[in-house]
Amino acid sequence: MPIIQMIDKNLEPSRYQALRFALWIGMGTIAMMFASLTSAYLVRKPAGNWYEFKLPFQFFISTLIIIASSITIEWAYKSFKKGNENKYKWGIFISFCLGMAFMVSQIAAWKILSASGVTIDLTVSGSFLYALTGIHAVHVLGGIAVLSASLIISWMTKFEVTSMRILKLNLVRQYWHFVDILWIYLLLFLILQ
Repeated sequence: MPIIQMIDKNLEPSRYQALRFALWIGMGTIAMMFASLTSAYLVRKPAGNWYEFKLPFQFFISTLIIIASSITIEWAYKSFKKGNENKYKWGIFISFCLGMAFMVSQIAAWKILSASGVTIDLTVSGSFLYALTGIHAVHVLGGIAVLSASLIISWMTKFEVTSMRILKLNLVRQYWHFVDILWIYLLLFLILQ
């Protein structure tokens, strides 16, 4: 049953649409920012003075981690809608842990880059790499903050499947899938350039 049909009297369809629209506007804005950054990368690279380097393996590990986290957040969402409290709670918990693991993997990649001489202030190519991955990491941290709130709610409040809780979890899920897709885009972009 579509979520819009499950909305109770406490949440009018217009409020639901407004929250969803705001999330999509935010994600669209973020996508445009990354499109601008990758466009600037493409324009600047042929201008010369571009240092080539190999991407750390940790970026590929990060990719597997964030894909796994998208699977677990989807599992949590579907479990919640079906009323399976245990699977829902564990799905949120695992998604949160995988989000943290993604950040640890990113930090490890940055340390390897820095140790190999690729620093944010030394080369233009390094600056672009740190900007792209760092700004993405900030958005992942926002997702982790929301996941941590969802985690607290899942373990500290009475389990009730309400339209408002489904809506909130759906918005968290959509944003988390968005940062996942964004990371895959960035990694593919960096590999192909």
